Amino acid sequence: MDILGATLRVCVDDLETAVPFYERLAGGRALRFERGGVQVAAVGCFLLMSGPEAELEVLRKVTATIAVTDVDEAHRVLTELGARVIAGPLPTPAGRNLIALHPDGSVYEYADRGGV
Repeated sequence: MDILGATLRVCVDDLETAVPFYERLAGGRALRFERGGVQVAAVGCFLLMSGPEAELEVLRKVTATIAVTDVDEAHRVLTELGARVIAGPLPTPAGRNLIALHPDGSVYEYADRGGV
C-alpha cells in the first residue's frame, strides 16, 4: 500500500470565515463540496468541515485522512495488519474511501482518487 500523504481534519464554526485564512496559509484555492449535510473545503493539506454538531461529532473521531493509491489495497493491508474496516469502501466526490479502526484504537479515513 502506497501512502501518498495525510490531510488534517479541522472542524470550524464558520466555513466562510475560515477558508480565506487557510487559502492564504496553504497558498492555494479551496475545493468545496457538501457531504451528508456537512460543508467541506479542501485547502492544501487541510480539510475544513462545518455543519450540524451531530455530524461534526462523528467526524471529530477520525484522526486524519490518509491518501493512498488504491483503497482496495489499503483494505487488504489494513485487515492483514489487524485493523478493522468500519465503513466502506464507498464512493466520494474525488474517488473512494474507507474508515478503519487501528489496533491501538485510533480511527483513520483512507482515500484514493480512483474512478467512482
